[in-house]
Amino acid sequence: MTDDGLSSTDDLLPEDPAEMLLGAVGFDALSPTDFEEFCFDLMSETGFVNVDWRKGTPKESSPADRGRDIVAQLERRDVDGHQYLETWFVDCKHYTRGVPPEALQGTIAWATAERPDTVLFVASGFFTNGAKDWISSFNQTRPAFRVRTWEMPQLRRLLTDRMDLAFRHQVETSALRRVSEIMAVEHELFDRLWYGRSEASIGDERPEGYSAEIWATAQAAARRIEEQYGVDLLRKDTETQFDWGMLSGKISAIRWVLGAEWDFLDS
Repeated sequence: MTDDGLSSTDDLLPEDPAEMLLGAVGFDALSPTDFEEFCFDLMSETGFVNVDWRKGTPKESSPADRGRDIVAQLERRDVDGHQYLETWFVDCKHYTRGVPPEALQGTIAWATAERPDTVLFVASGFFTNGAKDWISSFNQTRPAFRVRTWEMPQLRRLLTDRMDLAFRHQVETSALRRVSEIMAVEHELFDRLWYGRSEASIGDERPEGYSAEIWATAQAAARRIEEQYGVDLLRKDTETQFDWGMLSGKISAIRWVLGAEWDFLDS
């Protein structure tokens, strides 16, 4: 903990994170409930155990969470080898603006009554200076628990070694593609690969072995792809072996990112 009582997360953060790989992060696409679910998974992946999401209702809000959205425990070990569990109350704050001090006071009141080891406030953005000053003043009263805060810089660092978590929860990043973007590209490459292989892209004569119904369906698909991507691009895909190899390599790489085996080129 720092001198002013604010969070020091060095014990949980990567020692040398390659933060430039991640870029800026954003949570605008997440609802408050989505952000709580993200925090639940983040706690699990940063070493916490017995992680309990206190939502307690299928509704968007959690009116009965008793001052914390998540309860989790962190394993600790003394120098003599004694192991024990610290209990953390986690309050998730998904605000479009800075989190004000009055948003913290209910959780602090519950923690004062129930005495966890640590109260952690997690903000999807940042805490106002008023909130930070309020925490600093509160810590000067020497409460029975620590107060820690994670805001955008800490979340960004924690995600650096956990990029799959960012993907799963549709966290926006400036340096990583979202899953929806990757799947859109895979869909386009699939269409172009199918078109390059399809006899429906060559002419109107039905090949031997094709029923009239199947051939009509294939031709309709080919015309749709031509309208969507343009014949010039589609023809260029098969112009040379290099062009065809580039298309095949792109879809193989995209599918590997999505979990398929290398060289999966089915169309």
